[in-house]
Amino acid sequence: MSSRAGSIVSGIELRAAAGPLAGAGDVLAIPVSPADGAPVLGRGADVLARLGVDGAALLAAREATGKAGEVLEVPVARDGVAAVLLVGVGDRTPAALRKAGAAVARRSGNGRDIATTVVDSADAEGLRAFAEAAALAAYSFSRRSDPKPRPLERLTMVVDRAEAAQPALDAAIATAEAVHLARDLAQTPSLEKTPAWMAEQAQAIAAEAGLAAKVWDESALAADGFGGVLAVGRGSSRPPRLVQLSYAGTDPAAGHVVLVGKGITFDTGGLSLKPLDGMKAMKTDMAGAAAVLATMSALARLGVRRKVTALLPLAENMPGASATRPGDVIRHWGGRTVEVLNTDAEGRLVLADALAYAVARLAPDAIVDIATLTGAVTLGLGRRHAGLYATSRSLQDALVAAGERGGERLWPMPLVEEYVDSLASPVADLRNIGDPDKGYSGGSIVAALFLREFIGRPGEPSVPWAHLDIAGVGRADGDEDEITKGPTGFGVRPFLRSLADAAA
Repeated sequence: MSSRAGSIVSGIELRAAAGPLAGAGDVLAIPVSPADGAPVLGRGADVLARLGVDGAALLAAREATGKAGEVLEVPVARDGVAAVLLVGVGDRTPAALRKAGAAVARRSGNGRDIATTVVDSADAEGLRAFAEAAALAAYSFSRRSDPKPRPLERLTMVVDRAEAAQPALDAAIATAEAVHLARDLAQTPSLEKTPAWMAEQAQAIAAEAGLAAKVWDESALAADGFGGVLAVGRGSSRPPRLVQLSYAGTDPAAGHVVLVGKGITFDTGGLSLKPLDGMKAMKTDMAGAAAVLATMSALARLGVRRKVTALLPLAENMPGASATRPGDVIRHWGGRTVEVLNTDAEGRLVLADALAYAVARLAPDAIVDIATLTGAVTLGLGRRHAGLYATSRSLQDALVAAGERGGERLWPMPLVEEYVDSLASPVADLRNIGDPDKGYSGGSIVAALFLREFIGRPGEPSVPWAHLDIAGVGRADGDEDEITKGPTGFGVRPFLRSLADAAA
């Protein structure tokens, strides 16, 4: 069997190889396609016959359908093969192959070295979707002294032309590694994950990925007027940071995108204290910053031509003696003032500083921010779609399309102009939550409108801007397809897709 050396994604080896399926792994995964009357095994029937398995009879007995992600496990223990997985591939679209890839990783039989012909006839998008999903479904994070073994250690994709498959596999590996990084950062306990720690991780990643890095400590934040970041971090003994990472790109004419990620390393709600159940998962309240940092780590590997700058406002929101109080008025970068009426609406305060700075100082062609911002976004969209707010239809459409190709769904939401007056304050330029007396509700919309105030008001010159509210999708309560329980790394895939697509 001829193959190129595989690449390791958090201990999982992914590789493309040409040659026979038999002998390529101790578990073989064979595609099953739906068809009228009975599902079809294709060339996999011969492999099963050599192993003493009547594939057609087995599919009939198990009432298999061939739908995407369906898996039948067949123990064989013969000719070095421990088990065969019969994997439904549905209509073989990238979405169907993504489900199949995740299913293969989760059902590795009695071994963790899998070889498969599922993507033998797939195009580059299908192969990439399958490989990404397999690597993501096999993700694990543990601080146990005796961690459980991974469900998958090596995946060999048997194809006719391994060299031709390699670019898609390389893209899948780079993307999966970035998503694993985002998940690892969000999984790290907040006892360890201070704003300073996050800044140190960003600097280390920048050095490895060839990025320029700049970090503001609390003194520099005060000197430069980042009042929102300072206000949120004031109650913690572990002071805030702001990180700027810069990727130069390879084509000055390709444009400049700024990515901004909310980085609240732990969120108690501040003096507007959360209940215990609402606080337990708040180590993941920096999932937006994790997604942006992970995206930056992979730009060069994916050949992105555009210039990309990342801003990570980092703070811990604690109810200390110096904490910001409800009713305080803070001054953001650029001079706008905000009356803080709920200290648990803190994400928008740190983002506002970064957005205002990006517009005035970085000369971007577009700005996209991502944040676990409001629980309200889940009321309408649940836990499967991120809310997407945008001032530019072309930017919105590009992100939605990139999310579709990458396997993460973004749903366009309205910026309702009538709701703006709920942000009016009698003592400051804005209030940080909507006025309940206005009766508008729509907490996710109001939060997006607050952020838009730091980009440019309607009718004023402004930078095309989009906001992703990932409060519902940034964390999962259980395993499903390529998503594993805990932080999901949501945002990395559409970001990398949109940036790389624009560079094509």
